[in-house]
Amino acid sequence: MRTIYAVLAFCILIAPALGQSQNKAPPGPPPPPAKSQKEIQAEKTAQDAYENSLRNIPDKPPADPWGTARSLDAPKVATKSGAKRTKTGSDPN
Repeated sequence: MRTIYAVLAFCILIAPALGQSQNKAPPGPPPPPAKSQKEIQAEKTAQDAYENSLRNIPDKPPADPWGTARSLDAPKVATKSGAKRTKTGSDPN
């Protein structure tokens, strides 16, 4: 009896897989028609025009994100002013 149940369970599990293999896939779209000589020439002309327009774009210098945060010159040392403050007996404030 166990053998019959095992064979029955096996058949139930295998049946969907067998059904999938018998279905044929639908045909794909038809291949595109062959290009005429005018179409080939038009594509070549468009490609050449695109490449020429790329050559007209000026080259950009490399980006420097820290360019405004630091200067190219060496940092200057702060100098003390020559005028000395003298201590007076009366404070104007």
